[in-house]
Amino acid sequence: MDSSTQPHRILIADDNEANRELLEAYLTGLDCVTDTAEDGQETMEKAAAFEPDLILLDVMMPKLSGFEVCERIKSDDQLKKIMILMVTALNELGDIERAVDAGTNDFLTKPVNRIELVKRVENMLELKGMTDENERLRQYIQRVEEGG
Repeated sequence: MDSSTQPHRILIADDNEANRELLEAYLTGLDCVTDTAEDGQETMEKAAAFEPDLILLDVMMPKLSGFEVCERIKSDDQLKKIMILMVTALNELGDIERAVDAGTNDFLTKPVNRIELVKRVENMLELKGMTDENERLRQYIQRVEEGG
């Protein structure tokens, strides 16, 4: 099946069940499949197994913080192309800098506005699609140049 016709995969990682349910509800109008994780360790496991295009990542979680999860994903060759949108109640400048240093692609402050979340998710998924297509083209050109 052509990857452009498959629904996007979004992992929602938050230790608060109500937050996970709210974010899932906000995404219901999008062409996507969601899964959830409730701590940092489970987020890492599901990132590898579920292969999401995007992770909505809470910062304050047990076992591994969102910062730690983000750093691990972005330093893993198999996972680093996953887009990460950090969703946090933290809004101090130092927290934003730490999120950027960890490798997040974007961030939202809680409480999350539904329209803003949906628009950011749409934009990030579009960017992910373009990035993936560029990578496919690069690999194709490389194969052609190598004569294979």
